Amino acid sequence: MRGLVKKLVSRSLSVAGKWQNQQLRRLNIHEYQGAELMGKYGVNVPKGVAVSSLDQVKKAIDQVFPNESELVVKSQILAGGRGLGTFKSGLQGGVHIVNRDHAQDIAGNMLGQVLVTKQTGPQGKVVSKVYLCEKLSLVNEMYFSIILDRKSAGPLIIACKKGGTSIEDLADKFPDMIIKVPIDVFAGITDEDAAKVVDGLAPKAADRKDSIEQVKKLYELFRKTDCTMLEINPLAETSTNQLVAADAKLNFDDNAAFRQKEIFALRDPTQEDPREVAAAKVDLNYIGLDGEIGCMVNGAGLAMATMDIIKLHGGTPANFLDVGGNASEHQVVEAFKILTSDDKVKAILVNIFGGIMKCDVIASGIVNAAKEVSLKVPVVVRLEGTNVEQGKRILKESGMKLITADDLDDAAEKAVKALAN
Repeated sequence: MRGLVKKLVSRSLSVAGKWQNQQLRRLNIHEYQGAELMGKYGVNVPKGVAVSSLDQVKKAIDQVFPNESELVVKSQILAGGRGLGTFKSGLQGGVHIVNRDHAQDIAGNMLGQVLVTKQTGPQGKVVSKVYLCEKLSLVNEMYFSIILDRKSAGPLIIACKKGGTSIEDLADKFPDMIIKVPIDVFAGITDEDAAKVVDGLAPKAADRKDSIEQVKKLYELFRKTDCTMLEINPLAETSTNQLVAADAKLNFDDNAAFRQKEIFALRDPTQEDPREVAAAKVDLNYIGLDGEIGCMVNGAGLAMATMDIIKLHGGTPANFLDVGGNASEHQVVEAFKILTSDDKVKAILVNIFGGIMKCDVIASGIVNAAKEVSLKVPVVVRLEGTNVEQGKRILKESGMKLITADDLDDAAEKAVKALAN
């Protein structure tokens, strides 16, 4: 059983639980935005409205939910585990089912407050919006997701007749209940594919034909909007015998931004790492980590090798930062600003192999950046390749206290040593 679970999690289930902590190049949108998008594709979703002020809360309760005695108030942050989270103000839980008369009070206690969940880290995230939803009478909860699967080289639907908790927990407790249905990316989803999913979900009362249509609509949404992940947990049956997407998480491929402009306009940069937002503005690839040695490298492979060698010498990388093969002096300066904005960074390692990227351009950028940001941490520089002698001369004549290295191993060793000193 363990073998099955491990394979399932490692190959197919990067979708849940861990996905929030993996900072990949993809768009993540809020639950209320996902619900609106699914509604446009004919997927059944609860009636709801997002609000950002107490005046909007009162107006929504009166106009959108005039006949509802109870409402669900959901904090909106780009992280999972909201229901079990804790606000720094002391309020327990980011999702509450309340009497309509108390909805405004609970929303007021959420708006503008910091919610900490198992996926936000101890710093938490600020709640700028809450999502008011009708309270549905659910008679059954299931799990449904669509991801991109390496093994089948296409979309993969994962479903389980049990839902409402993380897919890792479901895989651990009910491995035999989880079904996987690969979809031919060229042929698209067939009635047979959708029927396999529905039969695996085994809804208790929902009409089978209608359920098959819902699965097909979810796949069409996934395909037409360039999703990388669509997860509904729970996919629920209501007392009116409908399948409803009671909660949803959607990610979209950043490479499709040019043709999904309406969706990418939904991006909420206030919920993202500000360093990653700043890097994206100047076309740099940045991922923040937890170490103390900031890295600036050209090329993803060299960046990964640099981080590995830092670890080999006993250090810990603070980031992945790839300036690319054609970075300008301005981009190098901005890269240094991003690195030095991280208080955890105690040393910086620059590792450049000049092919298309010229070492003299990097050297000029380093010198200008050091002057502009008033570097207070040691900087180790290893340059090799195109115009390397000019680059080394620029560094030497700058009068700056830079630590030069002959090769990558030497550079990593000196960075760790500089950190210790």
